Formats: sequence, structure tokens, C-alpha cells
Amino acid sequence: MPVTVSAVLAVCAMLTVGPANPASPDPPTATAGTTGAAPAAATKPDATTATVGDSSVKAARVMENLGRGVVAVRSSSTEVLVSWRLLGLDPEGIGFNVYRSTGGGGYVRLNSGALTGGTNFVDSTADLSRSNSYRVAPVNGGQEQPPSAASTLTANHAQEPVVRVPLRSGGPVKFVWVGDLDGDGAFDYVLDRQTSPQKIEAYRSDGTFLWDVDMGPNSQNQDNIEPGSSAIDLGHWDGVTVYDFDSDGRAEVAVRIADGVRFGDGTTWTHEDDARQFMAVLDGRTGALRNWSAVPTTYLGDGPMGARLGVAYLNGTTPSLVAYMKNRRDDGSFNLMMAAWKYDGDSLDRQWTWLRGSQNAPDGHNTRAIDVNGDGTDEVAEIGFVLNGNGSLRYSMAPQGIIHGDRFHIADMDPGRPGLEGYGVQQDNPSGLLEYYYDAANGSVIWEHKGAGPADVGRGMAGDVDPRVPGMEVWSFSGLYNAPANRLTEPNASLRPWPQLGLWWDGDLTMELLNDGKIEKWAPANPTSSGSLPRLVSTWNYGAVTAAQGGPTLVGDILGDWREEAVYTNAAYDELIVFSTNRPTNTRLYTPVHNPAYRNAMTFKGYMQSHHVDYFLGAGMAGPPRPNIAYAGGGSAAVTAGASVRPAGTRR
Repeated sequence: MPVTVSAVLAVCAMLTVGPANPASPDPPTATAGTTGAAPAAATKPDATTATVGDSSVKAARVMENLGRGVVAVRSSSTEVLVSWRLLGLDPEGIGFNVYRSTGGGGYVRLNSGALTGGTNFVDSTADLSRSNSYRVAPVNGGQEQPPSAASTLTANHAQEPVVRVPLRSGGPVKFVWVGDLDGDGAFDYVLDRQTSPQKIEAYRSDGTFLWDVDMGPNSQNQDNIEPGSSAIDLGHWDGVTVYDFDSDGRAEVAVRIADGVRFGDGTTWTHEDDARQFMAVLDGRTGALRNWSAVPTTYLGDGPMGARLGVAYLNGTTPSLVAYMKNRRDDGSFNLMMAAWKYDGDSLDRQWTWLRGSQNAPDGHNTRAIDVNGDGTDEVAEIGFVLNGNGSLRYSMAPQGIIHGDRFHIADMDPGRPGLEGYGVQQDNPSGLLEYYYDAANGSVIWEHKGAGPADVGRGMAGDVDPRVPGMEVWSFSGLYNAPANRLTEPNASLRPWPQLGLWWDGDLTMELLNDGKIEKWAPANPTSSGSLPRLVSTWNYGAVTAAQGGPTLVGDILGDWREEAVYTNAAYDELIVFSTNRPTNTRLYTPVHNPAYRNAMTFKGYMQSHHVDYFLGAGMAGPPRPNIAYAGGGSAAVTAGASVRPAGTRR
């Protein structure tokens, strides 16, 4: 039986959660001592556990209650690939039946026996001159369960690995987020419009428009380093994220706001100081303000702060909004503040604030929230330091010579070594350091590569692309290295792939690559240079245009089985083009969006990076452990019509 939210709350009632002194409406700034010659772990709260008799019970983290995400794409002139989710809490051995309705007729089962392999099915008997709808029904213990929602291919549908979602006309789109805004179990879409002023728009999964937010006059300064106080999605900033923060079964939209922002219900936020900023949580169905909390004014004298937002389970069971925020001093240096907020369906309360101050804690262009030491609670990681769930500094890698860099990854890169590992690249390190590999739990460097002098290594990637050697490969521009062995898997460094993004697509256990609109496969037995890798998909052949840094607006497992989608727009910006695989696979894995590390990663943008699960996913992998999760509520219990909301214009 799936774990329920009520069961989780029953365990939580026995627990001590968070720091000993609960955060007040104006919590104190977290402090941390400077690190010594090597990274040292700061004191960290225990995972959310209770002791019952002689056993330790760890409460499950509450995650999205998703449907099967059935998707059908026409994979050839005569075939359709139907794909669906294996959910995180599905029973071992669960089977599925696949049903098709042609031309609006009754549903007919297509498989003879329940399918217990990969959660996909090739239909080669459909009349593709007519519309065809597909749905799946789980089979548990020999008993068929209620069917899923359906996915429909129109009559004479194009042969393409694509789902098209209509949008209103508007400006360019840089980023797309997903969340179940209406509680129906399907991912809906939230996107930006890079206009002046900027806008945020929300759509149901089928493209039905829900609402928009006008980010106001303070979004017109779109400088990528020192943007306006309500500007979003510039440089390595985002300032928006989407998640079910109160675990009621419907996602909210979190956004950093300032004077002049008009919400989805038509109300406008006002404040006499354009530089003052606030965190706001919006109703996912309407775009109306649910509640807000002031961004600390510690650095207000240096102007508004750019922001990256995302999700972390700091107490191990329920989500928090976390923010990375910076502004620039007159001398060109930067202030760095990180903070966390908790939204409970009514109030939005700041849990902690961390100020870098004079501490040597190197940051970068993307943020990750992941449980680095396996105790069930998340830490917040930057390229050169990690914060504990209570906002204290866990470690800094600066004493080991790490400085600012553009990209880093944390994953189980070495399945033969306990825990998680990290890989990062450097920008103009005076020591000549180019890239490094480290223990994610304590920051100790395992190996590093240096060059003849400083270099700006602008890209770095991690994933298993060579099945001949165990574990993941890591690479920038110095060659393709097997991370566990610190050894080149391809002696000719020029034959390494371009280090941009990874993508699970073709169904085997090695990672595909997504680079400048191309889905590619590096072939270790016949390696070619990064400009001539074997091509699986050219996205422009289906009308897609690239967004920031030649990338998509989103990569993530949002439809179908465990493999990932890549979301683009067309050139007119009035359609999302969602690339979803057209290749069958026998590999069965639960959906990555029920993996805590992966789902957290989907909520952050910055310089877009690949998402990683918290187990080794690659050639020769063992079966992943069952995630310790519970599904969020049905979508109505935690929301009441009279919920208290501080009105726009209230100042504090």
C-alpha cells in the first residue's frame, strides 16, 4: 500500500524537526565559522526520525501524487509508441494493460497478458487514418485497477517524437517549469515571456491558458548581472520556481516580486521603494497572491538582488523554498545571501538566512539541493560550498584551492564507492586548476586536473557514456575521463563529446547528449569529434528553436516512462514542442520525478544543467532502492476558501 500523508504526519508528530529554536517571523542570520586547512563538517541536525521501541522510523518525504503520464507518439508510418510512468510507490511486479479507442469507439485491450517489463508498448495495428486514444490500467495481484487518463493521436498524425502544446501569442520564452497546478495528476506548464515588462504565464497540460502575471516596470532593467528588482530569468538568475509547497496536491508558483507586479487575479503589489523585494507564493490555478515574506534588507544599500529559486526538503519530509541571491557592491565585488522559506498553505515564513560576508565560500552559476550524506535531509550546494538544512555552513572547498566556476554536478558517479561524488570546473583559477572530483559529503577532493595556466572552463558534464568501464564519465575540454578511475576512456582528448547537457532517450542505460538542438549518442567503439556525433534527433526539423545558451527551456521526465523530455518553443513562440522518445525499451525504472534529488534539481534553473538521481544510473547498474516517499494530498483538504492572505500593498 502507498504511504499516505496522514501516516507521515503521524510520524512527524513524534519528531523534533529543525533547529532547537524555531524560526521567528524575523529569524536570525545563520552563522558559521571559517574553515580550516581542510573542509570540516559543521554540526548538522539529525534526519527526521523517531525511535519506536528498538527501531528507528524515518518519515517519508511528501512528493507529488502523479498519474501515469501516458504519452503516445507516432514512431513510424505504421507504429505508435505508448509510454507511461512507473510510480515511486508502485508494488514490485505490478503489470499493465494497454487499451486503445479508435475514432471515439470503445476501448480494446492490445496486449495478451499484463506487461511487466518496460513501461512502454509498440502498437503496430492501429488505423492511423483515424484518431486513436490510449490509456493503461495497472494490474496488481492479478486484479486490474482503474485506468489512467488517455493520450490521443489525431487522425493522420505526423510521424514525430513530439507532443505539441498550444500557447497564446507572446514574446520569447527562456524557461519552462512544470507542476500539477490543478491537482489532476498531470504536469502543467509555467513559462516566462522575455518582453518588457516581463510576464509569467500558466497553462494546463493540454495548453488551456490559466493566467498571467505582469512583472511590472521593475522588470524592464534586464541587465544579466544587475537586473531590476522584479526581473526574472536573466543570466544565471531565474527568480521563479513551481512546486507543491504545502503538499495539498496542487502546485504553487513562487516568485521574487517588487513594486508594480500585477498578479493573475488583477491585483497589483505596491511599495514606495522600488528596490525592496519580497518572496511571494501564488495560487497555481489563478495566479493570485496567497502570501508573501520580505527579502532581508541586509544588502539593500547596494540595490536589489538577483535570485535563483528552488526546492529542498530541509527537514527531510516537507518542501522548503530556497533562494540564492546576490547584488554588486560599488567596488565590483558581490554580496551573497542564501535563505529558506516554508509555506504551509497559509503563512510564508522565513526559516533562516545565511550571509557569506567575509567567509571564503566559492559560488557558481547553478544551485543544487540534495542529501549529500544520506541522512534523509537535504543540503543546499554551490560549486565550492554546501549549507546544512539549518542554514549553517557544512563545508567550503576554498581551502583546497577551489574558486568560482560555471558548472558542477553531484551524483552517485562511482557505484563501487559509498555515497555521492561531485565534479566541477573552474574559471580562471590562478593555480591552473581546470576540473576536480570530490566527496560530496565532506568536500574532500579526490582528484584534480591542472593546465599550464588559468583557463575559463565554461562547460562541464557528468554521465555514464562509456559502458566499457564502471561508473560515470566526467568531461570538460581536457578529455573524457572515467570518474572513479581518473583515467581517459578515450585517449584522443579531441574525440570527447561536447559538455553541454545529458538526456535519457534511446532506452539503454548509457546517457545520450543534448547539444544545441541535437540529441546525440557518443559511440565509444567509434568515437568522433563533438561536431559529428551520431545524431538521433535534430529538433529544428520539427520547428523547434533553441533558447538560452543554445538549450531547451526545460529538460526532465514529464511524460511517459523514465526517459526524459526536452521542451522547446516554435519560432512564433505560440507552441511548446515537447520532445518525447519514440524508441521502445525493456528497461523498467520508476519515474525520476519521484526521486528526491532529481525532482529538486528540476526546480532550479540558473545556467541549465542536467539532473541526476541519487543512485547510480548507468551500464551495469543495480536495481534502484525504493524511494522513501509519500504522495501528497488529493488536492482539496489543505485549501480553504477563507485562507488568510496578506493583501498586496501591505508593507513591513
